[in-house]
Amino acid sequence: MSGTSTADDRLRVLEAITDTALGHLDPERVMATILGRVREVLGVDTATVLRHDPEAQQLHAIAASGIEEEVFQDVRIAVGAGFAGRVAAERRPVILDHVDETTVVNALLRERGLRTLLGVPMVAGDELIGVLHVGSTTPREFPEADVDLLRLVAARLALALQIDNSATDRAAAAALQRSLLPGRLPAVAGMKFSARYVPGTEPGVGGDWYDLFPLPGDRLGVVMGDVAGHGLNAAVIMGRLRSALRAYALESDDPAEVLSKLDRKVHHFEPGALATVVYGLVPASRDSVAISLAGHLPPVLAVPGRPSVFVEVPVDPPIGVTGLTRRRTVIELPPGGVLAFYTDGLVERRDRLIDVGLQRLAAVITPELPGVVCARVMAALVGTTPAQDDIALLVARRDDH
Repeated sequence: MSGTSTADDRLRVLEAITDTALGHLDPERVMATILGRVREVLGVDTATVLRHDPEAQQLHAIAASGIEEEVFQDVRIAVGAGFAGRVAAERRPVILDHVDETTVVNALLRERGLRTLLGVPMVAGDELIGVLHVGSTTPREFPEADVDLLRLVAARLALALQIDNSATDRAAAAALQRSLLPGRLPAVAGMKFSARYVPGTEPGVGGDWYDLFPLPGDRLGVVMGDVAGHGLNAAVIMGRLRSALRAYALESDDPAEVLSKLDRKVHHFEPGALATVVYGLVPASRDSVAISLAGHLPPVLAVPGRPSVFVEVPVDPPIGVTGLTRRRTVIELPPGGVLAFYTDGLVERRDRLIDVGLQRLAAVITPELPGVVCARVMAALVGTTPAQDDIALLVARRDDH
């Protein structure tokens, strides 16, 4: 039958999808080129790639040949809905020989006059990457050889998309996180600061952040937080939490109330998100810090003439976990006193207990200039070994005069 692929046809397509000459093209051009060759070999009129968005549970048309308006018009199909949604939901090839509004939700396919469709899932490992489908304006059959050929193309495109998705997400997450970290710490009367941020070597960027901002009445807000998870989603949630916390800090001088509002916001707008946060409020006198902990590791306090200690602050549930009323603790910060905030990536390693890292941290924090303290901490706890997880460190010191 016309349009049925032969072994030679399959070899041509295999050569096309592994053609090193395509390496100089951008990913969109590569997919368009491959889809064009698939149309030619199978004798079909359209070929489309839809990428799976696991958060929205949708398929998004990103490449097409013969029906390019699917991409131009930002076609999106819910998983489970219509033809492509069925392919995604069932994760198996689907052949459709009856195209109308009861079987296809994408009006563009119906308007094009397609009579027969073949779709296969694009899967990499256990992950659904998307759907690849082809269509013909004349009734036809798709024998097993055609299905196998389209599966071969789908597997190759799925791998390429997975790599592209990961690289794009990493770049976007890193750029977002860098943009949200303070580019330069503010100059504050009566205080000095220094900070470090090191991205981890594990795949994906985490949601670690620190923040330092002036408040009305010559007060100062200090934040350290860590969103659970990695990648772009964690970085986006981190950005939202950072902005919301700043807004709530303008409304209340009680860190516990600020974190309670942040928790309520997350429960309503970010269900399922989880983050540990410590928020400290420094008054105009600079002689104390009011602190509330939401599942975060306690800061380290070092004052002249005394050994450094972890501040005794009750640890309330993380942001995103329903718990008891949040609490505030006020600690004294004498002249020359140093307070160090950090995320767990600084003290936690796979080959050692977190208690060992915490002991090392406390041992190297002294009431000196923040830059000196940061350098000593990083040398002692990071050294020459790349960090597996993101590391954030913020050291604050009250002037001793």
